[in-house]
Amino acid sequence: MRTLLHGLAIADPPEAWRSAGFSVVDDRLLVGDVVLHLDGEGGGIRGWAVTGVAAGQVVDGLSVVDVPQAAAGVPHPNGTSELDHLVVTSPDRRRTLAALAAVGLEPRRTRDVTLGGTPSQQTFFRMGAPILELVTPVEPSGDGPAVLWGLAFTVDDLDATAALLGPALGRVKEAVQPGRRIASLRHRDVGVSVPVAFLDHGGRPPSRA
Repeated sequence: MRTLLHGLAIADPPEAWRSAGFSVVDDRLLVGDVVLHLDGEGGGIRGWAVTGVAAGQVVDGLSVVDVPQAAAGVPHPNGTSELDHLVVTSPDRRRTLAALAAVGLEPRRTRDVTLGGTPSQQTFFRMGAPILELVTPVEPSGDGPAVLWGLAFTVDDLDATAALLGPALGRVKEAVQPGRRIASLRHRDVGVSVPVAFLDHGGRPPSRA
Protein backbone atom coordinates (compact mmCIF):
# COMPACT_ATOMS: atom_id res chain seq x y z
CA MET A 1 0.00 0.00 0.00
CA ARG A 2 1.29 3.45 -0.92
CA THR A 3 1.64 5.92 1.94
CA LEU A 4 -0.63 8.80 0.96
CA LEU A 5 -1.36 12.15 2.58
CA HIS A 6 -5.10 12.68 2.86
CA GLY A 7 -5.51 15.30 5.57
CA LEU A 8 -3.94 18.00 7.74
CA ALA A 9 -5.19 19.51 11.00
CA ILE A 10 -4.34 23.20 11.24
CA ALA A 11 -4.91 25.25 14.38
CA ASP A 12 -6.27 28.32 12.59
CA PRO A 13 -9.74 29.88 12.40
CA PRO A 14 -11.60 29.32 9.10
CA GLU A 15 -11.90 33.07 8.51
CA ALA A 16 -8.14 33.38 8.11
CA TRP A 17 -8.03 30.90 5.24
CA ARG A 18 -11.05 32.50 3.61
CA SER A 19 -9.07 35.75 3.67
CA ALA A 20 -6.33 33.91 1.75
CA GLY A 21 -8.80 33.05 -1.01
CA PHE A 22 -9.79 29.51 -0.01
CA SER A 23 -13.36 28.19 0.06
CA VAL A 24 -13.92 26.90 3.58
CA VAL A 25 -17.13 25.01 4.30
CA ASP A 26 -17.77 24.89 8.04
CA ASP A 27 -14.22 24.32 9.33
CA ARG A 28 -12.59 22.46 6.44
CA LEU A 29 -11.54 22.75 2.83
CA LEU A 30 -10.57 20.27 0.14
CA VAL A 31 -7.56 20.66 -2.14
CA GLY A 32 -7.25 17.76 -4.58
CA ASP A 33 -7.58 14.72 -2.33
CA VAL A 34 -6.28 16.45 0.80
CA VAL A 35 -8.60 17.84 3.48
CA LEU A 36 -7.43 20.78 5.58
CA HIS A 37 -9.30 20.79 8.88
CA LEU A 38 -9.15 24.22 10.50
CA ASP A 39 -9.80 23.24 14.06
CA GLY A 40 -9.31 26.35 16.12
CA GLU A 41 -6.77 28.66 17.62
CA GLY A 42 -3.16 28.12 18.58
CA GLY A 43 -1.40 28.08 15.25
CA GLY A 44 0.58 25.67 13.16
CA ILE A 45 -0.07 22.30 11.56
CA ARG A 46 -0.84 20.11 14.54
CA GLY A 47 -1.14 16.78 12.73
CA TRP A 48 -1.46 14.83 9.49
CA ALA A 49 -3.69 12.00 8.32
CA VAL A 50 -1.73 9.33 6.48
CA THR A 51 -2.92 6.17 4.77
CA GLY A 52 -2.13 3.06 6.77
CA VAL A 53 -1.01 4.91 9.93
CA ALA A 54 -3.49 4.94 12.80
CA ALA A 55 -4.48 8.17 14.49
CA GLY A 56 -2.67 8.63 17.78
CA GLN A 57 0.68 7.47 16.46
CA VAL A 58 3.60 9.89 16.31
CA VAL A 59 6.16 9.74 13.49
CA ASP A 60 9.30 11.37 14.89
CA GLY A 61 7.23 14.15 16.44
CA LEU A 62 4.63 14.32 13.64
CA SER A 63 1.25 13.50 15.18
CA VAL A 64 -1.12 11.33 13.14
CA VAL A 65 -4.74 12.51 13.47
CA ASP A 66 -8.20 11.79 12.14
CA VAL A 67 -9.48 14.42 9.72
CA PRO A 68 -13.19 14.66 8.78
CA GLN A 69 -14.36 14.66 5.19
CA ALA A 70 -14.82 17.94 3.32
CA ALA A 71 -17.28 19.05 0.67
CA ALA A 72 -16.02 18.17 -2.82
CA GLY A 73 -16.26 20.31 -5.93
CA VAL A 74 -16.03 23.70 -4.20
CA PRO A 75 -13.64 25.90 -6.24
CA HIS A 76 -11.25 28.22 -4.49
CA PRO A 77 -11.34 31.92 -5.47
CA ASN A 78 -7.52 32.02 -5.36
CA GLY A 79 -7.37 29.36 -8.09
CA THR A 80 -5.83 26.60 -5.99
CA SER A 81 -6.16 23.22 -7.65
CA GLU A 82 -3.90 20.94 -5.62
CA LEU A 83 -1.45 20.72 -2.75
CA ASP A 84 1.97 20.79 -4.40
CA HIS A 85 4.07 20.00 -1.35
CA LEU A 86 4.16 19.79 2.42
CA VAL A 87 7.36 21.00 4.10
CA VAL A 88 8.65 19.19 7.19
CA THR A 89 11.72 20.37 9.11
CA SER A 90 13.92 18.26 11.37
CA PRO A 91 17.23 18.77 13.20
CA ASP A 92 18.26 15.16 12.50
CA ARG A 93 17.97 13.87 8.94
CA ARG A 94 18.94 10.25 9.61
CA ARG A 95 16.52 9.87 12.51
CA THR A 96 13.59 11.35 10.58
CA LEU A 97 14.38 9.33 7.45
CA ALA A 98 14.26 6.17 9.53
CA ALA A 99 10.91 7.15 11.06
CA LEU A 100 9.42 7.95 7.65
CA ALA A 101 10.73 4.67 6.22
CA ALA A 102 8.97 2.83 9.05
CA VAL A 103 5.61 4.09 7.71
CA GLY A 104 6.45 3.28 4.10
CA LEU A 105 7.97 6.54 2.85
CA GLU A 106 11.17 6.20 0.84
CA PRO A 107 13.06 9.20 -0.54
CA ARG A 108 12.92 9.92 -4.27
CA ARG A 109 15.81 12.41 -4.40
CA THR A 110 17.94 14.72 -2.27
CA ARG A 111 19.21 18.21 -3.03
CA ASP A 112 22.04 20.06 -1.27
CA VAL A 113 21.24 23.68 -0.37
CA THR A 114 22.46 26.41 1.95
CA LEU A 115 19.79 27.88 4.23
CA GLY A 116 20.63 30.78 6.49
CA GLY A 117 24.30 30.07 5.94
CA THR A 118 23.92 26.45 7.09
CA PRO A 119 24.68 23.52 4.73
CA SER A 120 21.35 21.74 4.45
CA GLN A 121 19.53 19.08 2.47
CA GLN A 122 16.07 18.82 0.97
CA THR A 123 14.81 15.25 0.66
CA PHE A 124 11.68 14.56 -1.38
CA PHE A 125 9.02 11.86 -1.03
CA ARG A 126 5.83 11.23 -3.01
CA MET A 127 2.59 11.00 -1.00
CA GLY A 128 0.06 10.75 -3.83
CA ALA A 129 -0.25 14.05 -5.68
CA PRO A 130 1.54 16.04 -2.95
CA ILE A 131 5.26 15.88 -2.35
CA LEU A 132 6.72 15.72 1.14
CA GLU A 133 9.80 17.96 1.35
CA LEU A 134 12.01 17.22 4.34
CA VAL A 135 14.42 20.07 5.18
CA THR A 136 17.34 19.26 7.48
CA PRO A 137 20.88 20.35 8.25
CA VAL A 138 23.56 18.10 6.79
CA GLU A 139 24.79 17.30 10.29
CA PRO A 140 22.41 16.81 13.25
CA SER A 141 21.78 20.05 15.13
CA GLY A 142 19.84 18.83 18.16
CA ASP A 143 17.37 16.26 19.39
CA GLY A 144 14.13 18.18 18.85
CA PRO A 145 11.21 16.63 16.96
CA ALA A 146 10.38 16.95 13.30
CA VAL A 147 7.81 19.69 12.57
CA LEU A 148 5.02 20.03 10.00
CA TRP A 149 6.14 23.47 8.87
CA GLY A 150 4.58 24.84 5.67
CA LEU A 151 2.52 24.30 2.52
CA ALA A 152 2.81 25.11 -1.18
CA PHE A 153 -0.25 25.04 -3.42
CA THR A 154 -0.54 24.85 -7.19
CA VAL A 155 -2.85 27.47 -8.73
CA ASP A 156 -4.36 27.67 -12.19
CA ASP A 157 -3.23 31.25 -12.86
CA LEU A 158 -0.66 32.79 -10.52
CA ASP A 159 -1.19 36.28 -11.94
CA ALA A 160 -4.92 36.01 -11.15
CA THR A 161 -4.06 34.81 -7.64
CA ALA A 162 -1.79 37.83 -7.20
CA ALA A 163 -4.53 40.17 -8.41
CA LEU A 164 -7.03 38.66 -5.97
CA LEU A 165 -4.77 38.73 -2.93
CA GLY A 166 -3.09 42.06 -3.67
CA PRO A 167 -0.60 43.15 -0.99
CA ALA A 168 -1.21 39.92 0.96
CA LEU A 169 0.91 38.12 -1.64
CA GLY A 170 4.63 38.69 -2.06
CA ARG A 171 6.48 39.22 -5.34
CA VAL A 172 5.97 36.64 -8.09
CA LYS A 173 9.38 35.20 -8.99
CA GLU A 174 10.98 32.21 -10.67
CA ALA A 175 10.69 29.02 -8.64
CA VAL A 176 13.42 26.46 -8.05
CA GLN A 177 11.41 24.07 -10.22
CA PRO A 178 12.33 24.86 -13.87
CA GLY A 179 9.67 26.77 -15.77
CA ARG A 180 7.51 27.50 -12.74
CA ARG A 181 6.85 30.69 -10.78
CA ILE A 182 6.14 31.13 -7.09
CA ALA A 183 4.88 33.75 -4.67
CA SER A 184 4.66 33.58 -0.88
CA LEU A 185 1.57 34.54 1.07
CA ARG A 186 2.18 37.19 3.70
CA HIS A 187 0.35 34.75 5.92
CA ARG A 188 0.46 36.68 9.17
CA ASP A 189 -1.23 39.65 7.47
CA VAL A 190 -4.36 37.53 6.90
CA GLY A 191 -4.20 35.61 10.19
CA VAL A 192 -2.82 32.34 8.78
CA SER A 193 -0.20 30.80 11.08
CA VAL A 194 1.36 28.47 8.51
CA PRO A 195 3.87 29.60 5.85
CA VAL A 196 2.09 29.27 2.49
CA ALA A 197 3.32 29.63 -1.09
CA PHE A 198 1.54 29.46 -4.42
CA LEU A 199 3.06 27.99 -7.60
CA ASP A 200 1.83 28.02 -11.17
CA HIS A 201 1.68 24.88 -13.32
CA GLY A 202 4.62 26.00 -15.44
CA GLY A 203 3.04 24.53 -18.54
CA ARG A 204 2.72 21.04 -17.05
CA PRO A 205 -0.71 19.46 -16.67
CA PRO A 206 -1.92 19.32 -13.07
CA SER A 207 -2.09 15.90 -11.45
CA ARG A 208 -5.60 16.82 -10.39
CA ALA A 209 -7.81 19.66 -11.51
